[in-house]
Amino acid sequence: MTDAVPGQDTRRVHFDQVIQQIRDLPVLPAIAQDLMKPGEEDVDIHVITRKVSLDQALSAKTLRFANSSFYGLQSRVTTIQQAVTLIGVDAVRHVVTANALTSYFPQYDCDGFSFIAQWRHSIATAVCARVLARHLRVNQEYAFTAGLLHDIGRLVLITHFRREYEAVIAYRETHDCEWLVAEQAVMGVDHVVTGEALAMHWKFSETIRRAIAGHHNPEAQREHSLAAIVHVANSIVHALDLSDQEDDVVPSITPSAWQGLGLDENVYRQVFRETELLFEEVSRVLLT
Repeated sequence: MTDAVPGQDTRRVHFDQVIQQIRDLPVLPAIAQDLMKPGEEDVDIHVITRKVSLDQALSAKTLRFANSSFYGLQSRVTTIQQAVTLIGVDAVRHVVTANALTSYFPQYDCDGFSFIAQWRHSIATAVCARVLARHLRVNQEYAFTAGLLHDIGRLVLITHFRREYEAVIAYRETHDCEWLVAEQAVMGVDHVVTGEALAMHWKFSETIRRAIAGHHNPEAQREHSLAAIVHVANSIVHALDLSDQEDDVVPSITPSAWQGLGLDENVYRQVFRETELLFEEVSRVLLT
């Protein structure tokens, strides 16, 4: 049984309230909609190239990303067309998505919460998920996108229910528990259901929506699902403390997800090293 929280009833949030706030969010920029909608495999490379080229800041960030060690290209990329061709439309999605969401959820004053630490965690999870996906020989760019977006629901809750979320933070510190547990105990809704609702509102692909919805409970999904990959990546980067979040709690990993990926200890150690090596550069590109 969950301990009572003083004044808890005033902090409960009805899911309908969350849905209303999500409906009031502005639509994603056209280029982000093109890249995130169902059927994104059919995105016209020339259209994306033209749209990215029209945005000077987005162009610069895309070129920096393409030229980072994350992709390890042999020659320097100097044009957006080269970038899209060499690293692919899916990779450009990462830059566009991060750029759009950091502007949609600016840093509000929320006692005990760091937006920078949250974004660092999301990027670290994305990097780790991509590394895992490479070892599993599944789509690496989908894994990165799912990792980047897995906690997006938390930003909705903090942005629109700041006082309630400050109570979540206080509860978590007192009980030394995971975010999900504290959210459910204090608010009655959590970042998982909120993130899934946002993914549906913004018409993200079913693949990404399922990953967001299942990243804390991937058992019901198929083997090597994105949800299982993000679930494992999420715990790994918490353990590596890449977000620089004080008193971080490492979420438990379900045995079925850990064992289901079928990777041995040597591979996992390699995953840890690669994640740490790649994270800082990717974080600098996407957050500046």
